[in-house]
Amino acid sequence: MSTPAVRLPRTARRPGRAAEALAGYTFLAPNLVLLGVFVLLPLVGAAVLSLQRTDGFGAGRFVGLDNYARLVGDGLFWRSTLNTALFTAVVTPLSMALGLGIAVLLNSVLPGRAFFRSVLILPMAVSGVATALMGVLVFDENSGVVDKLLRFAGLPAVPWQSGGAAAFVSVVLVTLWWRVGFNMLIYLAGLQGIGPEIYEAGKLDGASGWQAFRHLTVPMVGPSSFFLLIMNVIYSFQVFDIVFVLTGGGPRNATSVLVTYAYDTGFVTRDQGYAAAIGMVLLLVTLAFTALRWRTSRSRDLVG
Repeated sequence: MSTPAVRLPRTARRPGRAAEALAGYTFLAPNLVLLGVFVLLPLVGAAVLSLQRTDGFGAGRFVGLDNYARLVGDGLFWRSTLNTALFTAVVTPLSMALGLGIAVLLNSVLPGRAFFRSVLILPMAVSGVATALMGVLVFDENSGVVDKLLRFAGLPAVPWQSGGAAAFVSVVLVTLWWRVGFNMLIYLAGLQGIGPEIYEAGKLDGASGWQAFRHLTVPMVGPSSFFLLIMNVIYSFQVFDIVFVLTGGGPRNATSVLVTYAYDTGFVTRDQGYAAAIGMVLLLVTLAFTALRWRTSRSRDLVG
């Protein structure tokens, strides 16, 4: 006659579980404290401030959702929102496409690959402010390198600071120079994780170079594309330093984005409550996009 199995209490089966949990929380504690002090507390403070009417001096006056109601009829807010959306729609796909194309080239037997990798990654080591200052040297309409070359070639100079479209283009070009290297690096890491036997099998099936890229490379770097799409969109929503240094949001608000508008509102006109409301709207839009992309991405289960 067999002896019935005896189920031990959970604590008896894993006597070290409490100690393991305590050790885990102990290791997490410094990061959680920093996250709470430098992220959560300022976020709560900004949310409270967005419900107040302020003038930069003294305590604010609680006005509820009045600041958010003001946004609906604020033409400059909608202009900045449109500029932010257009900037995101242009920079994100271009930087990702250029990054993937360069990564494919550098992953092949291209001569001088190490040199080109270093050159493309170098902008990552430069701050956004320094990048924008270099952009000023290149695109200044009075003394910039580009306009000097155009005049030397007998072509008309481009009004990079006084023309709205030209100013927007200059911001996009400088941002691409700064962001393509990061995208290339992530894609290059993803490409190096693809086994050569996959491409050999494609060749045996008669796939051309473009077909191999379209049906093998692009799907295989899906997790990298998912990560880069989220990161590039978040960066584009929060772009500030390049726009602030390069154009200051001008001319005539042609390059004003949500963060520069919030900065001007909070530190120039001293209406911190309204600026906080702009920031909260930007935060909600960013979270909504990230959640939507996470739910709709077919490659999300491969990320981790």
